[in-house]
Amino acid sequence: MPMTAESENYPLAQFRKTYFEECAELLDALQTNLDLLSIGSGDEETLHAIFRSVHSIKGGAGAFGFGELVAFSHVFENLLDAIREQKISATRDVTQLLLRASDALADIVSAARDGHSLPADFGYEIVTAMEEVLLDDSDPRAPEVQAGPVSEAVGLSGETRYRIAFTPHTEMLQKANEPLLLVRQLRKLGGLGVEVDSTRVPTLDGMEPEAAYLSWTFTLDTGVQQSAVYEVFEFVEDDCELKIEVVSAKAPATAVPSLAINPAQPATEKPAVVVAATPTQSIRVDVDKVDRLVNLVGELVIAQAMLTEQGTLLPTDQYPALIQGIEALAQGARELQESVMAIRAQPVKSVFARMPRIVRDLAATLGKEVRIVTAGEMTEIDKTVIEQLNDPLTHMIRNALDHGIEGPDDRVATGKPRQGTIHLSAAQRSGRIVIEIADDGRGLNREKLLAKAQDRGLVAADAKMSDEEIDNLIFLPAFSTADVVSNISGRGVGMDVVKRNVQSLGGRITVQSRFGAGSRFTLSLPLTLAVLDGMVVSVGKETFIIPLTAIIESLRPQSADIHPVVGRGQVLALRGEYLPMTHLHRCFAISDAVTDPCRGIVIIAESESAGRIGILVDELLGQQQVVVKSLETNYESVDGISGATILGNGRVALILDIARLREIDSRIVTERPQFISPIDMISLPEEAPHAA
Repeated sequence: MPMTAESENYPLAQFRKTYFEECAELLDALQTNLDLLSIGSGDEETLHAIFRSVHSIKGGAGAFGFGELVAFSHVFENLLDAIREQKISATRDVTQLLLRASDALADIVSAARDGHSLPADFGYEIVTAMEEVLLDDSDPRAPEVQAGPVSEAVGLSGETRYRIAFTPHTEMLQKANEPLLLVRQLRKLGGLGVEVDSTRVPTLDGMEPEAAYLSWTFTLDTGVQQSAVYEVFEFVEDDCELKIEVVSAKAPATAVPSLAINPAQPATEKPAVVVAATPTQSIRVDVDKVDRLVNLVGELVIAQAMLTEQGTLLPTDQYPALIQGIEALAQGARELQESVMAIRAQPVKSVFARMPRIVRDLAATLGKEVRIVTAGEMTEIDKTVIEQLNDPLTHMIRNALDHGIEGPDDRVATGKPRQGTIHLSAAQRSGRIVIEIADDGRGLNREKLLAKAQDRGLVAADAKMSDEEIDNLIFLPAFSTADVVSNISGRGVGMDVVKRNVQSLGGRITVQSRFGAGSRFTLSLPLTLAVLDGMVVSVGKETFIIPLTAIIESLRPQSADIHPVVGRGQVLALRGEYLPMTHLHRCFAISDAVTDPCRGIVIIAESESAGRIGILVDELLGQQQVVVKSLETNYESVDGISGATILGNGRVALILDIARLREIDSRIVTERPQFISPIDMISLPEEAPHAA
């Protein structure tokens, strides 16, 4: 069967995949540096970094035959080069054009990666705008490349003639550096003669596609200093042999010594000292391989738990070596799991970096003045979570701009600064990552929210609702308070999807708002979706896992510490503080469980949204590292449960969602509805219908 580019074993397919992975990193770097440039925080190195990103994308595109990508990035590159050479100023209009070009470049890269076709006129307007900017500054007298031997290049009066010997290494081409671009840059400095040495080119059957065989000798007549000639090669100096020497100067003064980088040494001279290459500090690994490793570690953790479970049944005095080996295995499995999870962890910076551009573009569309302030960008979270964060965050940022932040005149009228502010932050709390999106806008109008919900029949006309319950109306499907439907908002599609997406990651979303002052949305997400340390507890005949990061302490209270509250259940008096009690047997309708807190164990747990609560269980069975399995994927979502796991004895245990437990228990105390235990639901007979 013939090889295709799509075949995983075909080298070109691997190179192509690596190229697009690098493109993603280059586009992120491009966006970040353009953002710095747009707010006036960029310097010369920022411009160089922007240029390198576009240049690297273009170089790889040429190798794979992506003509549209090469053509667009070429014009983009020319504009950046003119800015670097200070021929064009990075004004606000030019910077906005660069940002638009960056977006278009990302779209072209995506189309090339996915094999999609773009409209024939895609990017035409941006290319035309860039060419017009270049045309305004172009020099019609710029000399053309003079093809021919070096000896035929004649020096111009009053200028210096340089001879440049240039031989690229294979590494230079592999890094997508294009020799032709260097020729163009040299041509801008003056009259240029070019001679190509092709004597090293082998026959076709001996040619390596990635190797470099050609070398060039340039003759440059220019009025610039030698350092300016050297700067043309500054990005490739480590990947080539380069020698720059003066042939004739303006005056017959002392000859200028040649500037040589890795020059070819004559045979009679001592061998050049070879400096060892710096060891590679990172490697690129296919994410599928990492996922496979995570799954294998998960299976190892389960096997280790089962072995530990059986080890507890053995007398330690008879099998000391075996018990010691089991303990060593447990420690090794933990360290391995932590190392693997660290491989999957990535900073949220990659997501946060996209938000300033969204704010800038949408603010311009809405006629508002808004800035975004970010914090905690280096907070790390599982790669799977990061990949699914972009859409929810984007929608909430857009929502804050459209619904939250007022127009400049309205803000001034209410005593606020003309410019609104959106704060986007990330931090680790209680073993989870907490992302907050806050704005200083108008906040939620609860009267309007409630009236709208009642008009649509979503809430009874005589319903008595708390402020929190009214705020949560925005998460209902098809609910919107926008008076005008636009392409930004107003169709009632959005916040319910955001909530659903966050919940699918095992997370929660809450909102706090004060009318006239602003709103704060909080996303709480697990740091990893794979493994967690938990406390195994029993309630009746059922077994649950409480995340260890949420547990503060456990105790057996005295009767004097428990106080009933009418309509609210019980509270626990603990060191001068009253904590609400949550009964798991009541939350999940479990019979034969301890109902008296004085006969059971109360676990004091804390979540970022529900605060501290006391959870009544029958017994503590011990700590265990467990592999998290999605309950929603394998069965269906159950309120108060964030996932499931397999214990060492082979039984299924449910992982508790601490923040939801208090609300569930309070609702049961108030309404007393009938509940079916989630364990019973999962253990339905085989003939019973299952969820699709």
